[in-house]
Amino acid sequence: MRAVLLDQTGPSENLRLGDAPIVPPGPGEIRVNVKRASINPIDLYIRSGTVPMALPMPFTPGCDFAGVVEEVGSGVEGFRVGQRVWGSNQGLLGRQGTLREQATIQAHFAYPAPEGVSDDSLAAAALTGITAHLALFVNAQVKAGDTVVIQGGTGGVGSMAIQMAKAVGARVITTVRSEEKANLALSLGAEKAILFGGKTFEEIRAYTGGKGVDAWIETQREPDFLNIVPTMAPRGRIVILAGRTSQPLFPVGPFYVKGLSLKGFAMFNATPAEQAACAVDISRWLAEGALKVQVGQTFDLDQAVEAHRFLEENTLGFAGKLVGKVLVRVS
Repeated sequence: MRAVLLDQTGPSENLRLGDAPIVPPGPGEIRVNVKRASINPIDLYIRSGTVPMALPMPFTPGCDFAGVVEEVGSGVEGFRVGQRVWGSNQGLLGRQGTLREQATIQAHFAYPAPEGVSDDSLAAAALTGITAHLALFVNAQVKAGDTVVIQGGTGGVGSMAIQMAKAVGARVITTVRSEEKANLALSLGAEKAILFGGKTFEEIRAYTGGKGVDAWIETQREPDFLNIVPTMAPRGRIVILAGRTSQPLFPVGPFYVKGLSLKGFAMFNATPAEQAACAVDISRWLAEGALKVQVGQTFDLDQAVEAHRFLEENTLGFAGKLVGKVLVRVS
């Protein structure tokens, strides 16, 4: 079968399209005919070696997938041959990824596809949707009536988080980098979209009438705690999910006097059960139309180098040419 392969970590040019053997599913696994995959920043970090992980070489990158079950391993319940499925959590921690025509996947990382939802939407919603759900509801404990700030509201995670917070009745303030992105964020359900700039935090505080925000979802790599902390309401919750090398200043006194909490997490450290709970809501919201996925660009499997380079230029280089997810058409 065709697969994108990596023989040594490094630049995107190290990726190549080659042949790989089909791996039969073992106990607790399913084999999936992958239709769509998507690319996330973690895929770039693993491919480049920025995030060191033990990788089976040659290695196939890719966390997310949507496809059809081709074979079911022993002990697996709830899946059948021919069933459409989606999921994430591949291509890391020793697991082969999804930029291949056939992927063998642990069944607890796969979820039944809801009727009427496209493979594009399912693949694009996987990692970003699960991450946003964990950030909002497991870590920030967001509920109806809360005021939530979501940094970068038109990014992969941010656009998911806006819609999910809106779905449970929270008020959403978001930050963006252009008027075009502000309009998109508002169309996704944000109540207020504020342009990044020198007065961003003043505008947020003014919009809350000085009460502050209940939850802050930080998707940017350089959190500004000196301004975030004064913007929080008493007992507010700050959640960090980016910034691996960031070492910002932190105002300890104002933080503990307000009774604030700060949590950080990485999606792939969540248990299969925690992620499956997220998938239930994501599937339902996608089917109901309450959750819409932004697809920025789609590449073919033999364009993996270009796909990685494009995402790198836009997420790390701030080229500004991407709104939404980068998809790969596998088969």
